[in-house]
Amino acid sequence: MFSDLSAQKEGSSLLCRPSEDQGPVFDRMSLAYSPCSERYTVGERSFSRQYAHIYAARLMQMRPLLSERAKQKWGSDVLIRKLCDLQTGEQCCIVGTLFKRMDLQPSILKEISEEHNLLPQPARVKFISETDELILEDELQRIKLEGNIYKDKCVTGSVIAIYGAEKNDGKFTVEDFCMADLPPQSPRPTLSSDRFVLLVSGLGLGSTHADSMLGLQLLVDMVTGQLGDQGEQSGAATISRVLLVGNLLSQNTQDADAATKPKYLTKKTQAGSVEAIRLLDEMLLQLVASVPVDVMPGQYDPTNFTLPQQALHRCMFPLSSVYPTLQLVTNPHQSHIDGVRFLGTSGQNVCDIQRYSSMDDHLEILEDTLRLRHLAPTAPDTLGCYPFYQKDPFILEECPHVYFSGMAPTFQSKLVTGPDGQECLLVTIPDFNSTQTACLVNLRTLTCEPISFSAFSADEDEDSEMNVSH
Repeated sequence: MFSDLSAQKEGSSLLCRPSEDQGPVFDRMSLAYSPCSERYTVGERSFSRQYAHIYAARLMQMRPLLSERAKQKWGSDVLIRKLCDLQTGEQCCIVGTLFKRMDLQPSILKEISEEHNLLPQPARVKFISETDELILEDELQRIKLEGNIYKDKCVTGSVIAIYGAEKNDGKFTVEDFCMADLPPQSPRPTLSSDRFVLLVSGLGLGSTHADSMLGLQLLVDMVTGQLGDQGEQSGAATISRVLLVGNLLSQNTQDADAATKPKYLTKKTQAGSVEAIRLLDEMLLQLVASVPVDVMPGQYDPTNFTLPQQALHRCMFPLSSVYPTLQLVTNPHQSHIDGVRFLGTSGQNVCDIQRYSSMDDHLEILEDTLRLRHLAPTAPDTLGCYPFYQKDPFILEECPHVYFSGMAPTFQSKLVTGPDGQECLLVTIPDFNSTQTACLVNLRTLTCEPISFSAFSADEDEDSEMNVSH
C-alpha cells in the first residue's frame, strides 16, 4: 500500500547531511481519464412539470429488472401481478414503489400552523416512529404492507419486488422481498503497478477552526511533493488524481439573513463565501500545477441546491482555471480512471436516508443504495431533485468499481460482491474539516486506506507533535 511505497529510504532522512547533487526527480504517473457524467448535466431547466413523472419513469425502468430478479429468487413460474389484478389469497409477486407514511416527517403545512398558535415541532435527528406505515404503489393503485419486511430500514422511493398474498382485510402480507441487486459490470483492467486516487471531502473553508487550515496545507504539501524525504516524495508521485468531494466551503459561509435584509443594509458588506472561494482558488492553484483535480460541489457550495448539482463556474477560480488539469464536475460524478469506474456523491443522499430510516452506518446505507440500483431513492420526496420527465438518471445501469460518498463521520471501506461476480469497493469519505483524514484508493488492488493529517488542537497538550500517518 501507500505506506510501503513512502517508507524511508536509506540515506534519505531529513536529518542527513545535505548532498552536493540536486537529488532525484520523481515523475508523477499519468492515467487515462474520461468523464462520464453527461447524464447528470441539466440543460434547459424547467420546474413547471410535476414530480409524479420521475416516479413513473423510475418504476418503468426498474420493473423489467425486478421481474427477472423475482423469477431467479422465487422460481420462473412465479405469478407477477399488478395491483389492479390482485385476487384475495393468491400467492403472487408485485413490483412497485415504496411509500412510507411518517407522522414525524417535516411538512410545510405543519410549519404554517404556527399561525394558529400551535406549538412548533421539536428539532429531531430522525423522523421514524412506531406508527409509520409502508405502502406499495404502482401506476394505478396502492396497498398497505405488513409481514416480513423491515419497515424502519425502508425509505420512500425504493422500487422493490414483494412476494406474498392479499388478506381479507385489504392488506398485503409480505412473505419475502428482493431488490434489484448490483447491476452488470464491465471488467476491471489488470494494472502492473500501484497507482492511487486521493479522495477528500468537506474542506470547510471559511470555518472558525484555524487548525483545519494547517491540516489542509499539510495535505497539499504531501500531494505536491513538498513534504517529507525522498521516500515520501516517491510515494506522493504515485497519487495520480485528486477528487474533492463536496462541501468545499463551510456552513458558516451561509448567511440566511442576507437575502431578506434591505439592500441599503448590505450595500457595503461582502458575502462570507467570497473570501472562502478565494482561499479555495489559491489552494487549487497549488494542486493543479502538480496533479489533475476533480472538484465536486456539495451542500454548502455556490451552485444549485437540488440534485444533480451542476459544476461550479470557472469564473470563480481565476487563478486555477487556466490549468487544464482542473476539472469542475457535477454531483453525482462518474468517471473512468485508467479503466476503473468511479461513481459517487457528496453525501446528501446518504445523510437523507439516515434521517428517514433506522440505519446510522453510512457504509450500510451506501451498500443499500447500490443493491437498490438507485443513487437517491428519497429524491424527490425528502431530498431536493430536478423534475426529470422521461428518465431517472439516478438509476444505476452499470456497476462501478469504486462507489463513494462524502461527508461521513468516519472513514470506512468495504468490498462487496454481486450475484454475477461483480466487485465494488465502497468508501465513506470523512469530513476533512473535523477529522483531518483523506482516503487513498489503490487502482491495482482495489483497496482503500485512510491518511491522517493531525495538527495541534485545544484538546491536546502543548508539547504534542503534528502527525502525518497512513
